[in-house]
Amino acid sequence: MYFSWLSANFAATLIQLLLLPVMNIAQPLIPTICKCFEEKFNVQLSPNEISFQTTRKEFEGDITLVIFPFLKKVQQKPEALAQAIGEYLMQHHQQIARFNVIKGFLNISFAHTVWVETLAQIANTTHYGVLPANGQKVMVEYSSPNTNKPLHLGHMRNIFLGYSVANILKANGYEVMKVNLVNDRGIHICKSMLAYQKFGKGETPQSTGIKGDHLVGNYYVVFDRENKKATAELLATYQKTYPNENPEQLAELAAKNSPLLLEAQEMLRRWEEGDPEIVQLWQTMNNWVYEGFDATYQKMGVDFDKTYYESNTYLLGKAVVEEGLAKGLFFKKEDGSVWVDLTADGLDQKLLLRADGTSVYITQDLGTADMKYADFPMQKSVYVVGNEQDYHFKVLKLILQKLGRSYADGIYHLSYGMVELPTGKMKSREGTVVDADDLIDEMVHIARERTKELGKIDDFESAEAEALYHMLAMGALKYYLLRVDPKKKMLFNPEESIDFQGDTGVYLQYTHAKIAAILRRARELGVDASPAAFSNATQLAPQEIELIQVLAAYPKRVADAAEEYAPSLIAAYAYELAKTYSRLYAELSIFNEPDAALKSLRVALSAQTAKVLKSALQLLGIQAPERM
Repeated sequence: MYFSWLSANFAATLIQLLLLPVMNIAQPLIPTICKCFEEKFNVQLSPNEISFQTTRKEFEGDITLVIFPFLKKVQQKPEALAQAIGEYLMQHHQQIARFNVIKGFLNISFAHTVWVETLAQIANTTHYGVLPANGQKVMVEYSSPNTNKPLHLGHMRNIFLGYSVANILKANGYEVMKVNLVNDRGIHICKSMLAYQKFGKGETPQSTGIKGDHLVGNYYVVFDRENKKATAELLATYQKTYPNENPEQLAELAAKNSPLLLEAQEMLRRWEEGDPEIVQLWQTMNNWVYEGFDATYQKMGVDFDKTYYESNTYLLGKAVVEEGLAKGLFFKKEDGSVWVDLTADGLDQKLLLRADGTSVYITQDLGTADMKYADFPMQKSVYVVGNEQDYHFKVLKLILQKLGRSYADGIYHLSYGMVELPTGKMKSREGTVVDADDLIDEMVHIARERTKELGKIDDFESAEAEALYHMLAMGALKYYLLRVDPKKKMLFNPEESIDFQGDTGVYLQYTHAKIAAILRRARELGVDASPAAFSNATQLAPQEIELIQVLAAYPKRVADAAEEYAPSLIAAYAYELAKTYSRLYAELSIFNEPDAALKSLRVALSAQTAKVLKSALQLLGIQAPERM
């Protein structure tokens, strides 16, 4: 073993704690502090009364013990008490290099050998930051598109969130199933179908060269345009016929009775009755959309373990409603509709089944929840859905709890804020969305132009260069959408999203590629970066210690991101890591360092930074290039 200065007990404890943030490396000091109070002041302290915080940057130290909570038990001035504890720790722990007292704060600096051993442990951990299987299953549902329009920017935030959260949960030891529930039925689907039937003239994706989901989405816009015309004409007729009626009531009546809307409603009725002609049209247009979705998902670099379709699930909830009635949890009104009373729980009465026996949205969700649990008996179920559905998921979870579903407590609604444009909300029916395919193509174009301007890929083959452009484009886009706390609404600024400088995905990718080049040179020079080679590096620079501290914090950040379902925590960590490494690289020489042990340590720091940065990027669904 390299570090003979460590006592056997402290070494064993330290090895267990190396995967936690810096302040937790200080936990072995707690029993000694308790002993100090007992011997010097005849005071019994519980270990739970002692906690540390990271030392503020303006003071020297790694961790800080706040003295003020102990003053009631010990009749000492805070400075004197802090001095006494510091001296006692110095006598009993060789891993403490020095301490200083600032009023009621004891700032402790660890010996450099602690950080060298920390780096060695990180280097010897192959899957650093990844926990072993915990025996728990979790299902993450994301994307959930409608088949009447292509994927757009709003979908991209949903998809990237879901995919990243699934990665993060997997890294925390969960068995994860990623699922997609496609909304492939309903009045909005029939609107696109009717518009195509009336105005499509038999065109297809093949005949037009238009991607299938885009072609179908175009007809959703056509329906809205033509329906507005029809509604305006009907309103004009109403105004002539009923000149003395309330204008707002007439407008509402015209909107409800628009001929096109009534036709769409009739088409939905025929679809639900299984009309062969309508079902055939529905299947044809949906297949166009699925082919388009699959192509976009592939561009995004995301996937699913299973896809559910609303057309197969929307009737399932009726059996659940009957179960709730039999148990006395639900009730029928005089018109035959079924409801659940949640007023005692601070909510309201919720409709579960219409008077005519048809399902509502939550009916389907109740049945689908049972279906998903039968397929994958999970302890947690994460629904990635926008915050406009907050109430819906409160009701869904509460109903399933009342029904006694074992999985109900594990339901979590990952509620995220909408993505808006500077001009306001996106509206698919008006064609004012930022299309996912168009945005990806634009990002790739900009990545191509800016990379060529740098002139650093002249030796790339054409296919390799194009792969790099796509990698950079998706890195920039994913990072932009994931770095913001999911709960916050986002304003999409196209110029900012494709900025390849500063706090961006491309900066992180460039940092990884830069380190990969350093490591290639180290191999060429034969620099040994193993722990044995840097074990004698006992005088570390502040930049080196800071970088080791950031690396040591990674597993806790991964755990926090899973606890909060927040990829933004990983994004912030990756940026912090890249900046910290960049400072070291700018201020300390690697290959011109005359001390062999320090040279090995800096190469090892580079290798571990690349390892952890690549791991963090993978959790975000971002690829880390080996060269740029």
